[in-house]
Parts: sequence; C-alpha cells; structure tokens
Amino acid sequence: MSTADDRFTARRTLIVIGLVLATLAGLALVWETRRVLGWVVAAVFFAVALNPLVDRVQRRLVRRRAAATLLVFLATLVALAALTVVLVVPLVNELARFAHQAPDLLRETRAGRGPVGELLERFHVRRYAEAHADEFRRLGGRLGRSTLGLARGTAQGIAGALSVVVLAYLIVVQAPQITARTLALAGGGARAERLRRIGRESAHTITGYVGGNLLISLICGLLTFVVLVLTGVPYAAVIALLVAVADLIPMVGATLGAIVAGGAGFLHSPTAGAIVLVFFVVYQQFENHLLQPAIMSRAVQLNPLIVLVSVLAAAELGGLVGALLAIPAAGIARILLREFVPLGRQAESVPAEAGPGDHTGEPAPSERPSSGRPGPAAGERPRRPRDGRQPAPGDQDRLPGGE
Repeated sequence: MSTADDRFTARRTLIVIGLVLATLAGLALVWETRRVLGWVVAAVFFAVALNPLVDRVQRRLVRRRAAATLLVFLATLVALAALTVVLVVPLVNELARFAHQAPDLLRETRAGRGPVGELLERFHVRRYAEAHADEFRRLGGRLGRSTLGLARGTAQGIAGALSVVVLAYLIVVQAPQITARTLALAGGGARAERLRRIGRESAHTITGYVGGNLLISLICGLLTFVVLVLTGVPYAAVIALLVAVADLIPMVGATLGAIVAGGAGFLHSPTAGAIVLVFFVVYQQFENHLLQPAIMSRAVQLNPLIVLVSVLAAAELGGLVGALLAIPAAGIARILLREFVPLGRQAESVPAEAGPGDHTGEPAPSERPSSGRPGPAAGERPRRPRDGRQPAPGDQDRLPGGE
C-alpha cells in the first residue's frame, strides 16, 4: 500500500511540476511575441470594425468577397492618405518658411529682440542657456547618437502598420469561413446559437466604440477650431484637424493636441496661447469624466462609471494600447458574463410583473377549474357531513345537492 501511495504522490507531483513549467513556458512565449500579438489584436479590431461595411459592399456592388474587401480597404487608405496630405502639406510649408527665417530669428533672439528674444529675456532663459552651454552640447551629442535608434523604431512602426493592414485584410476575407468553422466545432444547436449571438454582439460593441470615438474626436476638433478662430491663431482648420486626429487616443489624445494648439497659440501671442491652454485643461476634464463616459455608455451599452474605471485601469496596466482597447474589452466582458453566468441569466428571465394570484405559481381562485357543481352561497357556511367530521376540500363537490 505504501508503494502505491508513493507512486501516486510522485505522479501527482510530476503533473503539478509539468503544469507549472508549461504555464511559465506559455507566459515566456507570450512575452517574447508580445509585439506580434499586439499586431494581431489590432488587426482583429480593425477587421471587426470594417467587416459590416464589406458585407454591405458585397451585397450591393461586388459579389466576390475578396474584391469587396479590397475596394473597402483601398477607399480607407485613400481617405487616410488625403487626411495626411491635408495635415502634412501646411506643416511642410510652415517648416520651409521657418527655415528661411531661422537665421534672422536667431540673431534677434541672441540680441534679446523680437517676440522670442523678449520672452527669453523675461524668463531669464537666455542667461540660463549661456551658463549651461556645455551641458546643452553634451545633450546634443547624445541626441545625435540616438538617431539610429529612432530610425530603427520608425522602421518597426512602418512594418507593424503594414502587417496590421495585411492581417486585417486576410481576416475580413476569411470571416465567413472562420465563422462557419467555429460554429461547426460548436456542434450546432443551442451552443452554436450562443456563439453566433456572442460574436454578433461583440461586433456591434466594437463598431459602436469606433463610432463613439469618432464622434468625440469630431466634437473636440470643432471646439478647438472655434477657440482658435476666436483667438486669431493662423491655420486654425489644420490645427483643429490635427487635434481631432490626436483625440482618437483615449485619455491623453486631447493633451497631445493641446501641445500643438498651445504652441501655435503662443507663437501667435502669449494671450492666445494662455487662452488655448486654459481651454484644453477644461476640455480634458470634461471629455474624460463626462463626454466620453456618456457617449461610450450609449455606444457600447455600458454604465458610464464602468467606462471610466475600465479606461483608467487599462491605461495604468497597458499604457496606450490598454487605453485604446479598454472600452471594447469591457463591453465584450459584459456580453460573456451575461451569457455564461447563471445568476445573470436567471435575473433576465424573471417576468416584469406577476399575474393574478400569488408568486408561487398557483392560479388565482377565478382561474382554478371547477367541478361544475354550485358551491355555497355568499355568506353561507359549508354544511357538515352527517358523521360530524369536518368537510374535506372535495366533500362539497361529492355531496349531492351540497348535503
């Protein structure tokens, strides 16, 4: 008996050790491939967002799935390219004009003249720069050495963007086959119907999130345009468009846009720059705590408190990617909890109001079947049988004439 117990203990120990090692190996694999996994998650996100548009194009214009997907992706890329041209061309022109005026601006700044020179003199920045000239030279050398790392990061970003586009295209093309095979593995019946329902509602959650995010960015861009026009900042439309694009990033997008708009405002005048900064400080709080929870709660059908808490927690845990995926992930988690938690299913199955009668399921007295014989009249006590015992519930129906 002791030998059998020892074998069982050793086998159980080996199983536990194997599970621990397999878990560690899986976590290490996920960590090493985290960049590729991030690309896959982003590709799935964009594929689910574009899939309804591809289905509509396939039904109305092009019958072949691959051609409809290619048409939608080309239209999306053309729209992104047009947006890039609208943003980049004015910036390039401004940079060229700045490069042309840079020598004169530098002479005025060193002499303490001009708007920049006066600003530096007021805050004693020029004196500080002259006192720490050696440190600034060393900093410039380190920045020059880090150019190679910046170029490598840019190349990785371009490769990641192309990979996401290709993966999203393939996922959208193969979406009907993927759905059919997944449902076939489920075995049909109620399980397949549940998976179909989860997939449909998850897709609606992601598309609702994309639509809500675009609406918030549109509101931010319009308000920024109004403020820039009122303060007289040049290129108000281009700067507002850039702010709207940056605002697509939850929680920090408006802050990134505020850096650009505030810099343009200060270049125009200190008063305009201060007004723009105050506007963005107020708008950032308004968007994070009121606008985004309200719109996203309607778009993904989540409580505003859950939206705010999920975005804050995901931004703390996963950074920028976590903030982007927090709201759709919370919506999908709500769908899964509703489908698989029994208490949630029971709460949804409770009728809105009880019918006549008590809550135990018993019919009301007016709905109980009768035997066809008349009962005692109103106010009349039921008659006792002749043997003196109390009448049973069915005795009144068995006694002829109620006797």
